[in-house]
Amino acid sequence: MIKADVLVIGSGISGLSYAIKVSEKMPEAQITIVTKADEDESNTKYAQGGLAVVTDFDKDNFQKHIDDTMRAGDGENKRDVVEMVIKEGPARFQELVDWGTRFDMEKDGDFKLGREGGHTENRIVHHKDITGAEIERALLETVKRSKNIEMLAHHYVVDLITQHHVPGKELNTDDISCYGAYILDEKNKKIKKITAKITLVATGGAGHVYKNTTNPVIATGDGIAFVHRARGRVSNMQYYQFHPTALYSKRDGMLFLISEAVRGDGAKLRTKDGEKFMQKYDEREELASRDIVARAIDNELKISGDDYVGLDCREMDQEKFKEHFPNIYQKCLNEGIDPFKQLIPVVPACHYLMGGIDIDMDGQSSINNLFAVGECTNSGLHGANRLASNSLLEGVVFGHNAALKTVELLKINDFNFDDLKAVPEWNEEGMKMMDEMVLVSYLRRQLQEMMSDLVSIVRSNERLELARKKQREIYEAVTELYNYSIMSPQLSELRNLVNISYLIIKHSLAMKENKGAFYNKDLV
Repeated sequence: MIKADVLVIGSGISGLSYAIKVSEKMPEAQITIVTKADEDESNTKYAQGGLAVVTDFDKDNFQKHIDDTMRAGDGENKRDVVEMVIKEGPARFQELVDWGTRFDMEKDGDFKLGREGGHTENRIVHHKDITGAEIERALLETVKRSKNIEMLAHHYVVDLITQHHVPGKELNTDDISCYGAYILDEKNKKIKKITAKITLVATGGAGHVYKNTTNPVIATGDGIAFVHRARGRVSNMQYYQFHPTALYSKRDGMLFLISEAVRGDGAKLRTKDGEKFMQKYDEREELASRDIVARAIDNELKISGDDYVGLDCREMDQEKFKEHFPNIYQKCLNEGIDPFKQLIPVVPACHYLMGGIDIDMDGQSSINNLFAVGECTNSGLHGANRLASNSLLEGVVFGHNAALKTVELLKINDFNFDDLKAVPEWNEEGMKMMDEMVLVSYLRRQLQEMMSDLVSIVRSNERLELARKKQREIYEAVTELYNYSIMSPQLSELRNLVNISYLIIKHSLAMKENKGAFYNKDLV
């Protein structure tokens, strides 16, 4: 058994900034970060556009950013949370700079500011088109300088450790406490019990519940799933944002993202025949919020029967494009596309989950001593639809608040570990090795195809009911496999994706009106 004061699950902007803050405030605390892949592999790493924050107070202000966020979220946001995040934003942004993040600067020393859909002002700070990777680099270097932070890569969380449930006795879901987690050490093929006074879930999104996503392969909804299984509160899972412009590919899986900032700089959407169409759907055209643009493209594809639409960059300033979007430009060239001569083929792809683990303004979940931050949460910031580039901001602001609350709880030191005596070590006796990993791959593919076909950008009552039945069949097959097989990351991820699909379908069926990213054609 490994003991820590703080266990951090996930190594993106949320988990790393939180760990750094706790480390700075309490140098004597033992902090353990576990991540299921390489230490730098996270959704943060793939964030291209940047971080939305008010820095130019001559042209911009907090109220404008608040209004833009509320408008994008279709009024489903919690206004007090929106105001708190945006007003705290500049101070948290400055900390990223102090930790060594290099944001692009103008010659006069001001930050270069981009603009994306839904924003009424230029307020996106960025590092070329790899902002997330630059933030990740700076945070990891800061973590490595911290003597009381231990990073364990390729350590996969299987489940949280909560109160031992006594059979026959009803579990009070309003009084559950977390004591750490069971974690699979992939290298040694052993499941460890890591206990902690405070646990933070920062596991990112769940994009691989669908066939096509902009998310890295690690985004399988792990944190939401194991909090759900621990009886923690989860909400708003029906709100899944599809990014309008992922680079079209005939291969399923992670698609390359064509940042919204490209449209912010002037790129236009066209049909394969070269006709503009966004003017039919919204007066803001290409700068409308993501849900509107994604549904517009989806509708155009249904009308035409085409596989993709085109993003027209041919009239853009070529030198500025190459400077601001070097990786997008190179990726297009690698795919045989010259963006200054041809339309870039794009399709909507699953991108960002607005729902998740319910938390308060300090990042505390409904489970005692369990915090959660970032895309795995429903913080109230995004409402029914996330405003572009607000996610990195959310991660660093809530990471800060959760760290301060964690330090407060650690100083009180009012932790009761008596319940841990009843928690057994992980037992795989009677389990068998899985002879055919093809079963996991097959069931995962079935789940992704079902979700993509029946629970995607546009939904219907009939499709959702069919999805509910199909999901149940897959759940039963996966449960049987899980109960009699030795644990592997692939099997655990599949189990988590099944939980995620259940929550998305359940919360979609409960919706009585269309809001933000959720659209059921039978509710029009």
